[in-house]
Amino acid sequence: MTIKIGNAPCSWGIEFPSHPAYPTWQSVLDQCAGAGYTGIELGPIGYMPEDPNVLAPALAERGLEIIGGVVFRAFHDPAMWDDVMDASARTCKALKAHGAEHLVLIDSISPRRAPTAGRASEAEQMDKAEWTAYRDRIATIAKMGSEEYGLTVGIHAHAAGFMDFEPELERLLNEVDESLLKICFDTGHHSYAGFDPVAFMDRYISRISYMHFKDIDPVVKADVVANRTDFYTACGQGIFCNLGQGDVDFPVVRQRLLDAGFEGWCTVEQDCDPSMPGTPLEDAQANREYLQSIGF
Repeated sequence: MTIKIGNAPCSWGIEFPSHPAYPTWQSVLDQCAGAGYTGIELGPIGYMPEDPNVLAPALAERGLEIIGGVVFRAFHDPAMWDDVMDASARTCKALKAHGAEHLVLIDSISPRRAPTAGRASEAEQMDKAEWTAYRDRIATIAKMGSEEYGLTVGIHAHAAGFMDFEPELERLLNEVDESLLKICFDTGHHSYAGFDPVAFMDRYISRISYMHFKDIDPVVKADVVANRTDFYTACGQGIFCNLGQGDVDFPVVRQRLLDAGFEGWCTVEQDCDPSMPGTPLEDAQANREYLQSIGF
């Protein structure tokens, strides 16, 4: 069994194509490789060069490969469909150009759900018609990525969006064929939502195609949930701590992957706020060393 460990631009605070506080893409590649990783996600489309003739040599120089890419867009908002389609098509093309495998779909933060991140019992729910249209938008992109581009497509639950809590994730999995849509399982977001990551893995390991390794500081989590803190503010407060320092049991996660014969990439993600003082390189190094210490 071969499990490979990568990292992602979000560990350097990269959530959108550009921002004045962001480090350059070359710097992120340098630090990712320097911290001991051999793979990196594409990040939001437009952050790294979309011309493979520019990006491929830069990756090769650093011994890196593109693992996959995330479409973090407002699937919940029908008015944003053109934006979702544009980002999805561009991401698929970029991934195909680099021989990457994983297309990850994330419903972005909604003002309707942001105040109830971590509060499943209070969260606003879509009515039947809204849910059906939402589900179909996700399925349309999953079908495109899978059938047109040959990618493995995974749905990723994310705090403060409409695909956040375990019941809605399970509902989607029941309504979209497994041949089109698998799971990119993020341990940290599952904990943020108030559910047990290992228990979910026990039920759905056969459908998990890709892992995001993220840990959660339980003290910060309790505070931000109680105070209905904005997601990005919570990132700035350090809700996503170094691996092994939070409430996710990574030795058990590792054993579940081993028992299932999981092969492929597991990607470290430690979302942070790039406008605040931070240590992304040091954190990336510490996370790689921790994973090595437990057998990854």
